[in-house]
Formats: sequence, structure tokens, C-alpha cells
Amino acid sequence: MKRIKAACICQTLHFQLKEDLEHSIAVRLVREEVEHYKQALERNRTRYKIVDEAEQEDGSVVIRIIKQYNRSPVGDYLD
Repeated sequence: MKRIKAACICQTLHFQLKEDLEHSIAVRLVREEVEHYKQALERNRTRYKIVDEAEQEDGSVVIRIIKQYNRSPVGDYLD
């Protein structure tokens, strides 16, 4: 029989601009969406570590994140 001792998921998320909006408004909305995503992780008590967060030339944001998978133990992945 096997048991999961530790599990995490590594994701690269690209928060893209909405094309039908003025550029400055689209950039502001992307930043708000990123903050909302982080707050949702905190609210759900999901353990995570942001490996890299980079704003692209067009104003979009790319985040590389390691986060808890379901409610599995995370072991030393987030240390």
C-alpha cells in the first residue's frame, strides 16, 4: 500500500491583459487580479511560495508558484 508523504504543485500563471480595455485600465485590473489570487490563497489557508513574479513589457504578470496540492502535507517543499 502507498501513502502520499508530501505533495505540491508547481504552476506558472500568466495574468493577461483584457484586449478590449484601455491599456492603463487593463494593467490596473491585472494587478488587482494578482492581489485577489494571493488573498484567495491566504483565505483558503493554502500554503504556497512564490518563486518568481515578473511584470511583462505589455503590463501582464507571470507568476511561478509552488503551492499545496489539495490538503496534502507539503513536507520541505516550501522551506
